[in-house]
Amino acid sequence: MMLYTIIGVFLALVLWFTHSSIAGQVFEKKGYSKTWGSLVGLIPVYGLYSAFTVRSKKELHKGAFRSIIGFKEILMKILTFGQLVLAAGVVLFPILYLVGSSFTNTSELPNTLWPSVMYFQNYTKLFAETKFLIWYKNTFIIAILSMVLGVIFITGAGYVFARFKFKGKKAGLMGILVLQVFPSFMGLVAMFTLFQVFGLLGKPTALTILYVGGSVPGNIWLIKGYLSQIPKDLDESAMLDGASKSQIFFKIILPLSVPILSFVAVGQFMAPWMDYMLPKYLLDVQLAGSVGTDIVSRQWTLAVGLFSMISNPQTTSYTMFAAGALIVAVPITILYMLFQRYLIEGITAGATKG
Repeated sequence: MMLYTIIGVFLALVLWFTHSSIAGQVFEKKGYSKTWGSLVGLIPVYGLYSAFTVRSKKELHKGAFRSIIGFKEILMKILTFGQLVLAAGVVLFPILYLVGSSFTNTSELPNTLWPSVMYFQNYTKLFAETKFLIWYKNTFIIAILSMVLGVIFITGAGYVFARFKFKGKKAGLMGILVLQVFPSFMGLVAMFTLFQVFGLLGKPTALTILYVGGSVPGNIWLIKGYLSQIPKDLDESAMLDGASKSQIFFKIILPLSVPILSFVAVGQFMAPWMDYMLPKYLLDVQLAGSVGTDIVSRQWTLAVGLFSMISNPQTTSYTMFAAGALIVAVPITILYMLFQRYLIEGITAGATKG
């Protein structure tokens, strides 16, 4: 029964979007806004009827709608929207299940997509019975430091490689490129040893060193490729007007580099929120002189803390994990929405060869 319901909803959505698309194209042919026509087309039957009966603002030749309502064109629309609806369902289903699980009155995995009665106890227990706020603070501090320091170091190095000529430049770039071949977990033993020697084990902010250092190789090439596209004539014109190197960098290069810098900044900010391996390896340790697991858990980041809710069979709480994951996801989603335009420009522009 559930399968037939899903198939029915799928077909209804595909036909609905196809109906809206056809209405939008007909409205556009008649000289109206396509967006407005698509919105009207969301009204079943009436939208399409309105599209064909509305008075045209321009003269139409015979067969003007053949490219819109032809069999092949409609079939292609159905197949396209079918693929899009299917992809959206694959993406949205886990998110909807996660949201529903966070409001379920149980600690086990729920067997329904959405609870019949919504409970908020998972959110209250998350703040009352765990150190969620401490984990959030640790992760947030690491993310801010990683973002600020990473952008400063990467931008400076990328600017030097893009704008200056010096001995060893090509070898340095190739060396940085080769470093990307080796996965980070190959250096886990060395990282642990260095952190132990310098007394950095169990100190969350010390992870900033690894996040900044690990992001340098790939991002230098990214920023260098973007900066290489900025004409050097701007630098030369500014120098003729008496501008110094620092003035050229801060007043000309940086304003033009906002898209790629935003992309790098968001990437640096996101890394600590999603990383589990390094915090678990370097922060989940018993420090000398400390007693009890309470001290250890205060060192964790969100990834380690949330995983602890589902890793111990005696204290497993999948619904509390869902509540914590949802709280973490909301601000990150808002951040992506705010910087969406810059992220797209940064990806497309920085991907070109410099």
